[in-house]
Parts: sequence; structure tokens; C-alpha cells
Amino acid sequence: MDKATELFPVLETERLVLREVTNKDAQQIFDYLSDEEVMKYYGLEPFKTIDEALDEISWYQSLFNQKKGIRWGITLKEQGEVIGSCGFHNKVSQHYRTEIGFELSRIYWGQGLAREAIEAIIQYGMEYMTLHRIEALIEPPNLPSQRLVEKLGFTREGLLRDYEFTKGKFDNLFIYSLLKTDVEN
Repeated sequence: MDKATELFPVLETERLVLREVTNKDAQQIFDYLSDEEVMKYYGLEPFKTIDEALDEISWYQSLFNQKKGIRWGITLKEQGEVIGSCGFHNKVSQHYRTEIGFELSRIYWGQGLAREAIEAIIQYGMEYMTLHRIEALIEPPNLPSQRLVEKLGFTREGLLRDYEFTKGKFDNLFIYSLLKTDVEN
């Protein structure tokens, strides 16, 4: 076991365990990332092969190993299977900021699980990663994600026009932020 794996933080909430994703989780990752509805605003086409899931897991691991972020697998305590993921990427240490990302298997939507997971990683990020600013970039039609981050205290700052080129087109993104001072007040 390498040091990076040993140091990967495991977070627990009332119903969830957030843990490192490994290649053993590839089938579960594939199952929900091959769903068109889950992938609608993900910036990638729905996965068609297990190799795409393995590539995604490799990206999660590189985030942590290169200290550019961290991505947790979301699991139900009684189950242990990965039903989604959440975490931070594009970390800019000198400015104490990062971007947040998350997705959840469609069968678990509407149960408050994403909110529970994201609350846990926000607390971890502010406390242990010395983050001051967490950004969320969300496509305008993605109303559920907008509602979720707004419930968590994020502020919509504006629209980033044609900010990303995904799936053969340019996408506008709303930029939201949550500051450490927002959480402390």
C-alpha cells in the first residue's frame, strides 16, 4: 500500500461513508456514468465501456496523488458500493481555492444524499485543506444542482459565457462560490 492510499481521508456522515475509489469500483462507476440522465451536465458522453470507468478512477487518483484535488466515492454505510462521487479539483493552493464537483446514481436522487455528502466535504475542505473559496460551475439548465448549492449557502456570482467546450459545443456556466466566512457567519 503506498503512502497516498494510506493518507486518503475517509469521511462518515449519518448515512454515508465517503472513501477512496479504487479499480474494484469500476462496475459501479460504469453503471451510473453510462446513464444519460446522470451524464446530461457532466461534460462527457455516457460511458460505453468499463475502460472509461477505469480512466475516470485513474483521474480521481491523480487528483489526490498530484495534490490538485480529491474525489471521494459516495457509499451507503450498510452497502459499501459506490453510488456517486464528490470532491474538489483545480485546486489553487496559493489562493486557497478549488472547484467542487459531484454526481449521484439516478436511483438515489431526491433523498438528500448529495447534500449530506457535499456538506461533509465542504467542512473537510475548510478545516483540513485550508480552503477559503469553493467554486461550483453549473450549466444554466441544471436546476437541481443550482438549487443544491444555493441551499448549501453558495452565491451565484455570474455567467461565464461559452466557458467550456464539451460534447461538440460551447457551454455557458454559472459560477457560484462559497467562502469560509460564509460558513463561519
